[in-house]
Amino acid sequence: MEELSIIAYKKAGDYFKEGFNCAESIVKTFNELCYNPMEAEIVRIATGFGGGLGHAGCMCGALAGSIMILGILKGRNNITESKEPTYELTKEFHDRFKLKFGATCCRILNPYKKLDSPEHLQNCVKITGNTAKLLIEFLKEKNLDCL
Repeated sequence: MEELSIIAYKKAGDYFKEGFNCAESIVKTFNELCYNPMEAEIVRIATGFGGGLGHAGCMCGALAGSIMILGILKGRNNITESKEPTYELTKEFHDRFKLKFGATCCRILNPYKKLDSPEHLQNCVKITGNTAKLLIEFLKEKNLDCL
């Protein structure tokens, strides 16, 4: 059986190729890898994060989708719970993403400025797949895998 990080890489990349954006691809992949704990419609929450927040070119949607998954796994439900453990995980994953890719901003990560050009999309497929792989490795390291 393939290593889980490679499965996540392929699955997220394939969803992107099918037409899901980067954030949707991450959320959809991890919902499935976690045995669908959320309704399939959860992907809708990620839609606006694609293209660096609706093509604004800001924070990478694959990173944003990953942070959503961390929130699902470790976030709080009420104000009596501390938000700090989730903040710490989020910052650590953000920093790891930035170290791997050199930036967190979509317009910096993707040198192909024409949105939705074949070159732009191919670069996003790689970033999305590699972010899924990075997230699996991070979850395993933190004993947060939901599998």
